[in-house]
Amino acid sequence: MSLANIGLIIFNAITLVTGQFLWKIGLERKVNPFESLRSIIELIFSPFILSGLVLYGLTTVLWLFILTRVQISVAYPMQSFAYLISVFGAYFIFGESLSWMKIAGCLVILIGVAMVGFSAK
Repeated sequence: MSLANIGLIIFNAITLVTGQFLWKIGLERKVNPFESLRSIIELIFSPFILSGLVLYGLTTVLWLFILTRVQISVAYPMQSFAYLISVFGAYFIFGESLSWMKIAGCLVILIGVAMVGFSAK
């Protein structure tokens, strides 16, 4: 697999996590966001939620492009980089805990992705 394709997959994972983080920020800024139909509509059109949705749409188009260039049996496991990015991003951005178990789980994911990546050659 080319370095460009690996870069696209990692960029795709980063944009997915960014969309999730935008949603989390948007939800944290609302009180009782699911209290009524009106509050749900206001939530969807809030800047953070809406920008996260737009980013998700663009990321989906990028994923479709990736699938034209990379075998799905390789691309999809590599998409798990999103897990790693989210664990460490949540620690730094939202102050979530980062335990040794989470770090060990991330290492297991990295090893698994590496095994899948090397098997594609």
